Amino acid sequence: MFPIISNNLIAPNLHRLVIRAPRIARACLPGQFVIVHADQQAERIPLTIADADIDQGTVTLYVQAVGYSTCRLVALPTGSSLRDLAGPLGHPTEITRWGRVACIGGGVGTAVLYPLAKALAEVGNQVISIIGGRSAELIILADELAQFSTEVLIATEDGSRGKQGFVTHVLQELITDPRSVPQAIYAVGPVPMMKAVSDLTRPHQIPTIVSLNPIMIDGTGMCGGCRVLVGGKLKFACVDGPEFDGHLVDFDLLADRLSTYRTAECQMLQQLAEKDRPTQRKA
Repeated sequence: MFPIISNNLIAPNLHRLVIRAPRIARACLPGQFVIVHADQQAERIPLTIADADIDQGTVTLYVQAVGYSTCRLVALPTGSSLRDLAGPLGHPTEITRWGRVACIGGGVGTAVLYPLAKALAEVGNQVISIIGGRSAELIILADELAQFSTEVLIATEDGSRGKQGFVTHVLQELITDPRSVPQAIYAVGPVPMMKAVSDLTRPHQIPTIVSLNPIMIDGTGMCGGCRVLVGGKLKFACVDGPEFDGHLVDFDLLADRLSTYRTAECQMLQQLAEKDRPTQRKA
């Protein structure tokens, strides 16, 4: 069993869970993930390790409650335990000293971006963090990123914080200014965002690394749900990644596959809502 040390709501539908898992905390590297198994009946959920504290023996996970299984997971209170926590899994990020690096996070992807950006800064890179969301309340970890970033640039779709627009608008400004052109880019977030970043950087031939953790399902490669074409070759995000060259990923095929289970997921959410609805007593 893996005790939940804390479970805090930090943004709408977004929870930060701190889990006691000493062995995983000692072994994990930036970019790796764990498989969470809340209880005997629960689904296996792959989640990127956002942070680890070796002294405390804990790992930090950010969970966005968007589906049936994640809603059940974030409902677990502090003091309860997870049945299983397997990891660390996946290939760690290849940390290179590029020079100037732009680290781009969209929504909850910022949580995945955090350990990558921190590791890149620690080897001497000048890190410019660009984070975005639909509104100010969905911007996370800005202060934490500021501790090792030369700049933290924020974009919100409604203009409630930072620049109004998308993270790609901010990135475009960096690329067009000779004084701020990054030598490499790391992007983590929704698939459409990572595609837009890759399309923007391709003509400039700026190396762009994307994390495909949002498409993983069981984390072992057995289900085939995270298969993706990279440079025309079949890869599995969970065992071959989760990070790939964004210029080689077939994002159109990937986006089409992600919609496969949308109807089934909506049905499960409806069942969860009905289960939680209070039963009305007859007069």
